[in-house]
Amino acid sequence: MSFQAAASTPQGGGFGTLLLLALPLLLIAYMIFSQRRKAKAMQQMQSEFQVGDEVMTSTGLYGRIAALEDGVVRLEVAPGVQLEWDRRAIVRSPRAGMSDQAGTDNEPTE
Repeated sequence: MSFQAAASTPQGGGFGTLLLLALPLLLIAYMIFSQRRKAKAMQQMQSEFQVGDEVMTSTGLYGRIAALEDGVVRLEVAPGVQLEWDRRAIVRSPRAGMSDQAGTDNEPTE
């Protein structure tokens, strides 16, 4: 068999090629849907803020919500010290992370 004849015959790698194309597409789709789910959860958490909630900003600053306006949250970080933050800068609320422990004391048991 000549070199030219061997190069022109199909090798039967159709499934391997399909797999090489499908895996990256599945990975990209998973990353997109995962990011959308996280964004929806973040948006829901930010819409449920109430005055008096303790929250953390994207820079790690902890404070208590003193006032809520359209897109602005006023945080009290110390007695008499209030800072204005964009609502999207609030990334965590301890209340949202402790839904299964609601109503329990944080005191140690004997």
